[in-house]
Amino acid sequence: MSKQEGINAISKAMTALPAQLSDTILKHIHSLTDYEPVIGIMGKTGAGKSSLCNALFAGEVSPVSDVAAGTREPLRFRLQAGERFMTIVDLPGVGESESRDAEYAAMYRQQLPHLDLVLWLVKADDRALAVDEHFYCQIIGEDHRHKVMFVISQSDKIEPVSGNTKSLSIPQLRSIRRKTEILSTLFTPVHPVCAVSVRMQYGITLMAERMIRCLPREASSPVSARLQQPLRTTRVKETARTDFSEAVGDVLDSIAAMPFVPQIARTVLRYVRNAVVSVAHVVWDFFF
Repeated sequence: MSKQEGINAISKAMTALPAQLSDTILKHIHSLTDYEPVIGIMGKTGAGKSSLCNALFAGEVSPVSDVAAGTREPLRFRLQAGERFMTIVDLPGVGESESRDAEYAAMYRQQLPHLDLVLWLVKADDRALAVDEHFYCQIIGEDHRHKVMFVISQSDKIEPVSGNTKSLSIPQLRSIRRKTEILSTLFTPVHPVCAVSVRMQYGITLMAERMIRCLPREASSPVSARLQQPLRTTRVKETARTDFSEAVGDVLDSIAAMPFVPQIARTVLRYVRNAVVSVAHVVWDFFF
């Protein structure tokens, strides 16, 4: 299976369209298949950002640019898996000092419009959440709440800590449930709060499935292709497959609404739309 075979299959579903219009649509679909997602990850020092990224994503990581010591710039890393790329933006955690938080606020306002998703890590044993709440309400605001996914990290460290090194104890699971309820009440997030422990491999698969559902349509398939292989579950693939086919449908809808498209071509576009979306759903594996 190759990308070109997928493009050819979609092209066949559009044979009734004028060649120029079909070529325009195919260029937009090419852009969808080549989309490079950008995911921000934030959390206080020691929240386990690097270990979580390593647990989630496969590929070689390389810094996009050097950041001089003392500057308040986010670190950007490009993740390559085969011919595919994704950018991870390491955003500084808030609450470590008031002066830095003021600088970070401007940084976040600048970065947020360019991020597909923000993974906001809160350590399981962190009870100081007032600054996080203030920052979330004042900086994230209503415009970008849909981009934030809260993650309770290092769940194995929540009290009461047991001597079990392989799985969370029942009392710990109860504590995690309470922590989840606290964050849900405090932040009223758009997306469900996830709890993970990289060390015990707890909650990683569920988090990956939820993360794919949180992403914009154009980003879910490229991100799913960069997940560690065991995390590419049936649910992940089906969510991404549906998102891709619907994104293709969005392309046809947007082109049909353009003023330069003749009425007869607009009618044909609407006629072939469902067929093109169905084909895109079937050939998803050719691309991702």
